[in-house]
Amino acid sequence: MRLALDTNRYADLARGHEDVLTLVQDADEVWLPLIVLAELRAGFVRGQRSLENERVLRRFLGEAGVGVLVPDQATTHTYAALYLQLRAQGTPIPTNDLWIAALVVQHGLVLMSQDRHFGRLGQIKVV
Repeated sequence: MRLALDTNRYADLARGHEDVLTLVQDADEVWLPLIVLAELRAGFVRGQRSLENERVLRRFLGEAGVGVLVPDQATTHTYAALYLQLRAQGTPIPTNDLWIAALVVQHGLVLMSQDRHFGRLGQIKVV
């Protein structure tokens, strides 16, 4: 399985949640969308354990099979299509999550998230 982690599931992984650990360990590839990386680091700078959280994140990013997924011009086309779909459905989602969804769809990934609004996009398999 090729897996993308949303911010909330990375946080669960860092806390050692067994269900997340198991899926991540069993995945062929694990991706952190750039947007997730930015959200994590924004949270780190507000917190009391910024240096420790950054150290754990860097260690995770250095593991084999883990990478950062960066938007490109093709992502913008996927974003626009998903935006139009959600607007037509009358079910918008937060902008950062729309970028995450665009990357997941573009690269054919399975998304690990606890956010229910990703279910509004039938093209995304959410675990």
